[in-house]
Amino acid sequence: MSDAQERQVRRRRVFYIPGYDPIHPRRYRELYRKEGAAQAAISGYEIALAPKTTRGRYGWHVTGAIEGGATEADVEVLVWSDIVRGSMDAGIAGTYLQLVQTAWIYIASGALRRLMWLRKGPVIAALYPVGMLLAQLGLAVLLGWAAGALVAAVLPGVLGWIAAAPVIWGVLRWFRAHDNRFFAYYLMHDYAYSARWRGANPPELEARMAEFTAIIAAALRDDVDEVLVVGHSSGAHLAVSILADLIRQGSVPANGPALSFLSLGQVVPMVSFLPEAWRLRADLHFLSQRSELAWVDVTAPGDGCAFALCDPVAVSGVAPATGKRWPLVISAAFTQTLAPETWKALRWRFFRLHFQYLCAFDRPGDYDYFRITAGPRTLGARFAGRSASKSRIDVAASRYTSMAA
Repeated sequence: MSDAQERQVRRRRVFYIPGYDPIHPRRYRELYRKEGAAQAAISGYEIALAPKTTRGRYGWHVTGAIEGGATEADVEVLVWSDIVRGSMDAGIAGTYLQLVQTAWIYIASGALRRLMWLRKGPVIAALYPVGMLLAQLGLAVLLGWAAGALVAAVLPGVLGWIAAAPVIWGVLRWFRAHDNRFFAYYLMHDYAYSARWRGANPPELEARMAEFTAIIAAALRDDVDEVLVVGHSSGAHLAVSILADLIRQGSVPANGPALSFLSLGQVVPMVSFLPEAWRLRADLHFLSQRSELAWVDVTAPGDGCAFALCDPVAVSGVAPATGKRWPLVISAAFTQTLAPETWKALRWRFFRLHFQYLCAFDRPGDYDYFRITAGPRTLGARFAGRSASKSRIDVAASRYTSMAA
C-alpha cells in the first residue's frame, strides 16, 4: 500500500457519479443527510452536513467524528441528469421503437444470453420494461377493441371501429403519465441509451466525462488527503473510463492525495458485453493494473438490479494475464447487515435496494458508506488485507473482448 493510502485523512474530496437518473441531484444530499444521521445513531459516531465550501455545480460539506478522528469532506455530485432527461424525450411511439431496437441488439449480439450466465436478476430487471410495455400495449388494444365493438353495435360500419384508436392512445398516454409507479418507460430509456450506440459512449456523454476528468484532476492538486470517486449503478462504468483517462493523462501527482474508487451496485456487463464497447473494455483492462489508485467494488446478491459479486474486469474477458490488482470485490450482504424486519420490508422494493449502498445498515459490517466518505481512513487503508468475497464470479463470459475499434 502506498504512503498516500496509509496517511490519516483530515480533508477529503468526494465525487459522486450517479447512475442513469433524471432527478435533480439534491435528492442525494437529502439521502446523505437522512441516512448519515441514522447510521451515526446506530454506530455511535458523529456526522454533520453544511453548505458546500468548494466550487462546483452541486454538493455539500461533511464533518465527521469517527473512529477517533476528525475529518472534513466536500462531496460533489457530478451531474449528467440533463443528458439523461434529454435521452428520455422519445415519446410513446419512440419508446416502443426503442424496445424493438434494444431487444434486437442484445439478442442478435448474443449479449443477453451471456448476461444470463452471470446473474438472472439484472437480466430480469432488463426484461421487465419490455414485458411491461408489451402488456400495456396489449391492454390498450383490448380496451380499444372493446370500445370499437360497442360503438360498432350502435353505429354499424367502419366508423364504429374508428373509435378504437383514441381509446388505445388514451390508455397508452395514461400509462406514460403514471410511469413513476411502473418505471417501464424509465428503464426502457436506460437500457436503450447504451444499446443505441452498441456499448460506445454518445458524443455528449464523452464531452461531459471529459469535464468530470478535469474537475477530479483539479481536486488532486488541492491540499487534501484523499480524492474519492464513487460510481453508483451505471455511474460505475463512467467512473472507470474517467479514472483511466485521468491516469493516462498523467494527472495523478506522485506525492498528491490518495486516489480511491468505490463502485457500488455496478451494471458494467450490460455495457461491456456489447459489440462496440471497445473503450470501456480497454479502460477496465487498464485500470485493473494501476498502482495509482485503490478500487473496491461493492454489490450484494439481494440487489436484483446489479451484477452482484461479478468482477467487472474478469467477466468482461479483459483481465490481464498477470499484474491484475483491482477491483477488490466484496459483498454488502444485505441479509446479514440489515435486521430481519428491515430486510422483510425491503426485499421486494428492488429500486430501493439498489440504493441501499448509500443508506444506513442496522448491523454494518466492514462496508459503511459514511465511514468511507467521512471517516479518517483512506479506502485503501480501510480494506487493506481484506479478501475478496468467496462468492465472487470471475469467469470470462463476454463474447466481445476486443479493446480497439
